Amino acid sequence: MIKGVGVDIVKTERIREAALRWGRRFLDRVFTLGEIEYCFRKSEPYTSLAVRFAAKEAFIKAAGVGRLPFRDIEVVNLESGQPVIRNEGKLKRALEGTGISRVHLSLSHEREYGVAFVVAERGDLA
Repeated sequence: MIKGVGVDIVKTERIREAALRWGRRFLDRVFTLGEIEYCFRKSEPYTSLAVRFAAKEAFIKAAGVGRLPFRDIEVVNLESGQPVIRNEGKLKRALEGTGISRVHLSLSHEREYGVAFVVAERGDLA
């Protein structure tokens, strides 16, 4: 059963400007070290950062757990390339009691925008 859905769109330039203005202070506040390293291996790191920022916002909307620190929400890619939200540590504890058993994430981006869509499921999936 679907508990919630969330969608968010972020302008790449907004993330680029924040990163250039605030540097590591901004990046470390919003992204995990793994996300930063992954994105800066790309030819267009700010596009990848923007879509991850959108994923964090969309996840908060879908999960309905209130405001979470962005660093507690980590977007990683499976070996297949599929993006997922890693459910570990503080995020796992925040989701306890919500009934959320599965989260689906879809990301898309182009030069100017990154968009993310999240579906949070609850209950027994069997």
